[in-house]
Amino acid sequence: MLITFEGIDGAGKSTQINKLVSYLNSKNREVLTLREPGGTEVAEKIRTILLESRHEISPIGELLLFSASRVELVQQVIRPALAVGKTVILDRFFDSTTAYQGYGRGIDLSLLQSIIDISTCGTVPDITFYLDIEPEEALHRKFEHELLDRMERSGLEFYQHVRRGYLEMISRNKERFVCIDALLPEVTIQGQIIAFLEERFPA
Repeated sequence: MLITFEGIDGAGKSTQINKLVSYLNSKNREVLTLREPGGTEVAEKIRTILLESRHEISPIGELLLFSASRVELVQQVIRPALAVGKTVILDRFFDSTTAYQGYGRGIDLSLLQSIIDISTCGTVPDITFYLDIEPEEALHRKFEHELLDRMERSGLEFYQHVRRGYLEMISRNKERFVCIDALLPEVTIQGQIIAFLEERFPA
């Protein structure tokens, strides 16, 4: 099973991923957690370029770097793990590309989709949890606790476009997405995630 978590930075994805891993481990599930960009030696180097660089990167260049990282992760790690029955939990996947590079950067969505199709090798999540939060609150959370990376420095308007993109994707893919209010207490969010998983995948 492939489970992905999506949301703008500061929504609390990492916290809920850790809680879900603990829950699945208690059920004796073999779980692999990964992040995008990252997960392989090449992909981690691309992550450094994308997030830590102080240099400007064009929207198309950004898209291609994310996609190069993804194809390495999918081919080397995700597909082999799924093939042997592992549960893979992924912090961001191609929905982030649609939201950030498509709606956020303004890249043509049909062009973007063709690149996503290549980079994912046809791999689609079984379920995607989207933690919804207003960009103002998300950026406030990030400013309080850590320095912003290159993507996070893109500004409020950028993140408003990104959130709108996510909400539009959810409206078109209601069977795959589960939208959760990120401002709910952590334990409540955890309970909702587990309940959705047990309902859709009782085995």
